[in-house]
Amino acid sequence: MSPSSLTLKEDAMQDSRRGFLSTCATGAAATAVPYFAWAPRTLGDETKAKNDRVALGLIGSGDIANANIGAAKDWIDVVAIADVDADRAAGFNEKHAGGKAMVTDDYRRILERKDIDVIHVATPDHWHTKPVVEAMLAGKDVYCEKPLTLTIDEGKLIRKIQKQTGRIVQVGTQQRSTFDLFAKAMAIVAEGRLGRIKQVQAAIGAAPSSPVLPVVDVPKNLDWDRWQGPVPVADYRFLQGPATKDKDGKEKLPRPSTNCHYEFRWWYEYSGGKLTDWGAHHVDIATWALMLNGQTASPRAIGGLATHPVAFKNGEPVERDRYNTATEFYFVVDFPGGTKMIIRHDTDNGVLIEGEKGRIFVSRGKLAGEPVDALKDDPLPEDAIAKVYKNLPMQHSERKGHWANFLWCAKNKKEPISDVHSHMKMLNICHLAGISARLGRSLQWDDAAEQIVGDEQANAMLARPYRQGFEIEM
Repeated sequence: MSPSSLTLKEDAMQDSRRGFLSTCATGAAATAVPYFAWAPRTLGDETKAKNDRVALGLIGSGDIANANIGAAKDWIDVVAIADVDADRAAGFNEKHAGGKAMVTDDYRRILERKDIDVIHVATPDHWHTKPVVEAMLAGKDVYCEKPLTLTIDEGKLIRKIQKQTGRIVQVGTQQRSTFDLFAKAMAIVAEGRLGRIKQVQAAIGAAPSSPVLPVVDVPKNLDWDRWQGPVPVADYRFLQGPATKDKDGKEKLPRPSTNCHYEFRWWYEYSGGKLTDWGAHHVDIATWALMLNGQTASPRAIGGLATHPVAFKNGEPVERDRYNTATEFYFVVDFPGGTKMIIRHDTDNGVLIEGEKGRIFVSRGKLAGEPVDALKDDPLPEDAIAKVYKNLPMQHSERKGHWANFLWCAKNKKEPISDVHSHMKMLNICHLAGISARLGRSLQWDDAAEQIVGDEQANAMLARPYRQGFEIEM
């Protein structure tokens, strides 16, 4: 579809939600909620002794790994690092392990080690499923960054192996552990303050496009063949933009455009674009709300509009020399009973939940709406947030809290707050949106069979073949 085919400013798509969001901007800010201490001691207390610290093996040492390990540093020791970028691995080792960790370009060496308790998978999306499955089979508990999979069928496999092995797997959707915003919003829903939900909206922002990216020599520190791993081989592309000056007049280089580090998410070859990147956060919250409210989160159909920066044929990009994931989109997901979910790029980033009794808006910066204001006179029960958090111990918040939750659950063999089964319930919706975007048509979904109904071409996109030599080792 051409950009002109996507007009998301039409009156039919811009109803009273615009006015509501404007009201929310000046509404009540989120208030703090009590944290429920871990009895008899907090994880921090338990891990002060050297012998109590958790030995962690890291697979992928880029930006997200730095953020995650920084959040978990009070409780873990990184003892092994696997990365196909030698420079990244070396820098991470010095920063987080004092240069003492084992460094390898083959993550399987880490899975062989008996002294490693947990694995953190912080690779690009196309490299999630293989190490997660193999780690579980090796007897390891796993914290994997979102989105958990590249395809719907990969999710089926991960769920099967998790049930088979009983390993604890946490997905890095840390919004579930943000107690004063997202978890509090879920408590409002679960307490019936909104009534039956009529519509949920996940506004996740637009995605970037790029110019044609030239083929360049692969950096000497990078094993490009192994970085690509299970997906088809492609040329390495890289373009560095011109330097700009910051407020102090110092030159600063922008993030380069590439089909490798970080920017992999704008290529369908390796990811699903914004639909699985931010979708894995906000569609997750929207789906969680439905489940907590006792409503089905199993879709029956999805359709909408999407703009891509390149032409598509049979669901595949015709040009493969620039970013190719959807830049703009508006999708409607239909659920049994008439509830709808909107996934869009063009309004305030966050989740809007509309019920028969009221509606709330929640984002990483605010929680607002009349049901939030009403808490001043009619507060939530003291344990309301704890209940939506599965009555698991609550400490810290956001990313650090998410890691605390994972490590406690791994120790006590409890299902974490962001388990693979509920995660895939929502991620299937994101993947279906991506398939609909690529094919340019609506899809009917049989949730029980996890199959697209009456569309053989679309069904073939539920899975992708693994490149020879990079199959999952079962």
